[in-house]
Amino acid sequence: MIRVLLAEDQGMMRGALALLLGLEEDIEVVAQVGAGDEILAAALDARPDVALLDIELPGRSGLDAAAELRSRLPGCRVLILTTFGRPGYLRRAMEAGAAGFLVKDGPVEELAVAVRRVLAGEKVIDPSLAAAALSAGPNPLTPREIDVLVAAADGATVADIAGRVHLSESTVRNYLSAAIGKTGTRNRMEAVRAARRQGWL
Repeated sequence: MIRVLLAEDQGMMRGALALLLGLEEDIEVVAQVGAGDEILAAALDARPDVALLDIELPGRSGLDAAAELRSRLPGCRVLILTTFGRPGYLRRAMEAGAAGFLVKDGPVEELAVAVRRVLAGEKVIDPSLAAAALSAGPNPLTPREIDVLVAAADGATVADIAGRVHLSESTVRNYLSAAIGKTGTRNRMEAVRAARRQGWL
């Protein structure tokens, strides 16, 4: 049996995925969690072969959890299943050690096939997303520019952002200016939205 952990914050979706996977003769859902900060403990307890993770989860993202699973439970293959088919997310998932990346609007039959394929050592990536990621290129933002944009996302002032990221106000302005330039936007909120659309944040 292929042992699967499910991490999905929407209870109905999590239940439906567990039910669908449970219909497969060779797949057993051994753990279900609704928050990103529950993934590692559940995985260490249940020892799944495959972890099926959403990206946007309460507590911590599925991408962060994927990187932690790679180091703490290297035998567990990670398959990202998300609503957000963004090129930046795909690139970050691969960097975190994910073996697969599927969007939720794909055919349901593909999910069980993908679980088997990643366990067999293959990479499984939604084809249209793979093409978009190649054409989009790498994330142009530096880690500090990302930190500053994340801190700016709720409309915080430059002084507030500086306090959150432990930088001077002038340095924050420089990072914001660079991020606005790289995203081709007019202001910091547009830059935040553009970077989110690409999956860079």
